[in-house]
Amino acid sequence: MKRVACPKCGAYLTFDENKYPVGRILVFECAACKKSFKVRVKPSDTPTEAKPALAYLSVIENSFHNQQVIPLYMGENIIGRYVKGTPANAPIVTTDPSIDTTHCIITVKRNKKQELCFVLRDAPSNTGTFYHDTILKDADRINLEDDAIITIGATSMIFSLPKEKEE
Repeated sequence: MKRVACPKCGAYLTFDENKYPVGRILVFECAACKKSFKVRVKPSDTPTEAKPALAYLSVIENSFHNQQVIPLYMGENIIGRYVKGTPANAPIVTTDPSIDTTHCIITVKRNKKQELCFVLRDAPSNTGTFYHDTILKDADRINLEDDAIITIGATSMIFSLPKEKEE
């Protein structure tokens, strides 16, 4: 999947560049600002399998935004409201004013047994980060499990691990 930013507002959109021939020009309309812009399909530097998402946050649709799925990768995934120039590398495109631009962080790392660990902490934020309806203190570190519910501002998200493909 290729991720491109709108040249006007900086909002991200994704598309599967493998479905189009190299050199083809695609026209997109930004969902946030309605700006039309073109993208030329270039050869991929790395195969899409090189950096698979290790987990996902499913942002539940509400009056501030539509449903979104945010991939999580190794290292610190900074979650917050998308504003051009923020340090959030896992942004939520929303108008929810109760979400900070750097609200919470999910750190993906390997433990001593080389198992993946997903650790949630507040950034700290102004309105707090909730894990299953319990607010996190600044020093709290929560190990996430599949289907955990995280709430930031007026927005809830479901943490999920990739499902094994059945053959």
